[in-house]
Amino acid sequence: MSSHVSRRRILQIAGATAAASAAGPLLGGSPAQAAIPPVRADIGVRAQGFDLGQVRLTASRWLDNQERTRSYLRFVDVDRLLYNFRANHRLSTNGAAATGGWDAPDFPFRTHVQGHFLTAWAQLYAVTGDTVCRDKAVRMVAELARCQANNANAGFGAGYLSGYPESDFTALEARTLTNGNVPYYTIHKTMAGLLDVWRHIGSTQARDVLLALAGWVDTRTGRLSRSQMQAMLETEFGGMNAVLTDLCQQTGDTRWLTVAQRFDHAAVFDPLAAGQDRLNGLHANTQVPKWIGAVREYKATGTTRYRDISTHAWNLCVGAHTYAIGGNSQAEHFRAPNAIASYLNQDTCESCNTFNMLALTRELFTLDPDRAALFDFYEQAWLNQMIGQQNPADSHGHVTYFTPLNPGGRRGVGPAWGGGTWSTDYTTFWCCQGTGLEMHTRLMDSVYFHSGTTLTVNLFVPSVLTWSQRGITVTQTTDHPTGDTTTLRVTGSAGGTWAMRIRIPGWTSGATVSVNGVAQNIATTPGSYATLSRAWTTGDTVTVRLPMRVVMRAANDDPGVAAITYGPVVLSGDYGNTALNSLPSLDTSSIRRTSTATLAFTATAGGSTVGLGPFHDAHGHNYTVYWNTSGTTPVRLANAGSGLVLGIQDMSTADGGRALQWTDSGTADHDWEMLPDGDAFRFRNVHSGKVLGVRDMSTADGATVLQWSDNGTADHRWILLDQGDGTHKIRNVHSGKLLAVENGSTALGAFAVQDRDDGTADNRWRIVRNP
Repeated sequence: MSSHVSRRRILQIAGATAAASAAGPLLGGSPAQAAIPPVRADIGVRAQGFDLGQVRLTASRWLDNQERTRSYLRFVDVDRLLYNFRANHRLSTNGAAATGGWDAPDFPFRTHVQGHFLTAWAQLYAVTGDTVCRDKAVRMVAELARCQANNANAGFGAGYLSGYPESDFTALEARTLTNGNVPYYTIHKTMAGLLDVWRHIGSTQARDVLLALAGWVDTRTGRLSRSQMQAMLETEFGGMNAVLTDLCQQTGDTRWLTVAQRFDHAAVFDPLAAGQDRLNGLHANTQVPKWIGAVREYKATGTTRYRDISTHAWNLCVGAHTYAIGGNSQAEHFRAPNAIASYLNQDTCESCNTFNMLALTRELFTLDPDRAALFDFYEQAWLNQMIGQQNPADSHGHVTYFTPLNPGGRRGVGPAWGGGTWSTDYTTFWCCQGTGLEMHTRLMDSVYFHSGTTLTVNLFVPSVLTWSQRGITVTQTTDHPTGDTTTLRVTGSAGGTWAMRIRIPGWTSGATVSVNGVAQNIATTPGSYATLSRAWTTGDTVTVRLPMRVVMRAANDDPGVAAITYGPVVLSGDYGNTALNSLPSLDTSSIRRTSTATLAFTATAGGSTVGLGPFHDAHGHNYTVYWNTSGTTPVRLANAGSGLVLGIQDMSTADGGRALQWTDSGTADHDWEMLPDGDAFRFRNVHSGKVLGVRDMSTADGATVLQWSDNGTADHRWILLDQGDGTHKIRNVHSGKLLAVENGSTALGAFAVQDRDDGTADNRWRIVRNP
């Protein structure tokens, strides 16, 4: 689309916005008007999110977090936030005091956080109609426009806008920048904030300042060769490719897509396009915004390479670099693939990384809305790290930079920003404080999605959806994750026949869905979506039950180190003010829930009783998230028919190593740890660390039993049936079949299979404690 057409379209949008504004100010508690839509439609999208104002949180921990952040956003002094901009652009600071921390006048990348404030104010206005936040955003934009207009007097190029001199960009391009600045990182934040003020508040002045700044970026980068540009991209540049692509989509002007693609970092993109994990040693939050940019570029161009880059990046990060709470990185850097237990330190899980991984997940879901694993991860990180990132005792909702995972870790305690200390009103302003403002003003943005006549429910949180396009309201009531039941009440015209898709998480089994008290005969397979298609009537109520159980989640690199989960919730141990020098040794069989009203549990660790509770509530005490479980007494499974013990062919440590029977020679592959998993157990091989499962999750008689990585699938769970004679039948939860020996063989090396319960002795096992 030509620039002429896109600018004309901009004027049309501006006119519509002015008309909406002329209707008068909104009350402080009412959602704002719908966001200004983009001119260009995204390519490949199969599901869409709702406008922020269409989803409202109701009483819950999530709403509490939002309201604490709202209090801070209404409190903060705009003049103090403008100090560095005004000083740099040679304007009076109006007597305001300078801010501190990462926004101090001598800090290299000062004025990065103001873009986050612009976004958070705009989002909160969109969500609640808070006119105080709206007015702060509008005022800051007006002052930024004044700074930008004074560029000639300040000696800067047209459109430039920052809190440090333009000469930093000259040094960056020459690769002589030595003051620690990351100039395009801060420009990205400012651009993103201006874009959100335009989209959510309708400020044409924000649009004009943004377009001028983008023009400056075009001018500076357009005169560089490809090799110069690629060299410059070695310095962190935030999500420049993402925000410029968004600007292209919003305006319809493909000029901005051309500029965005200059920020495609080949050294990072090329390995990811090939599915290669070369993340070890990279600064983590430098990379994730690039991945978001890649998926945005796919949606703007349809170039599948961009989609592959972002998908591979998500798969690698979530599969091989993510802790149990959903965060990643240690000391801001990716480590070797699967290095989890090796890096349980005070500076794990930088909040920015998790915030950006949630954004990436949301983008990918719109392309592949049948992939429930995307929101299994989203829920994991959103619930366990990001909700607990905020200090519930602080009326301004201040947050941590890292989330410590060292034994005896504690939120709010640590050396400066390098540990778990809390942010402050004016003396910190780290990157994670900025993304925290955004996080807690859009906690509702991924609860629901829609596609045509289909509504998807991805998250279980008290909320009200106004699906205005169909005249429908959906009210979600739940005490999840304390309880296992959620209700969704449909009111309004109900819109005739349409479908409701409900995520059935991978962590549940035996999920049920009913409508108006009548159980529905629909598939509720874990890790999928249950779909209700019906002609809806106002008042129809859907009840979803998602049973939860205790499961140990082993670290990728050490099966003897694990976290405790209950459904989606990571449980941590409450150690009060007691210091811990190592991971406590946990008796996994001792975990017990002690309350039905709260997620209170106890366990025995190191010979003493310790209280367990949701990690997102672990505030004001020392905790541990990971435990030493290697002290679990192993057992041997002796077949009642043959007397031989269960082992692994050739002592294999590979996925797919077949289980068979051997004489009890004492080798490690004969030893199995029994890990409680709700009312069942997982058998983990001491030698390989893999768990006993069934090939391809087969439900057939004679299906091969083998060992797999512990990925939580239902075929890894086995129930013990005491036969009263010292033997047990071992029944697979997924298939209902019994662990047996092929053809009832008594020979060495006979393969273990699953079979029906025909009463033969090869279906029974003696569980022998290994001394």
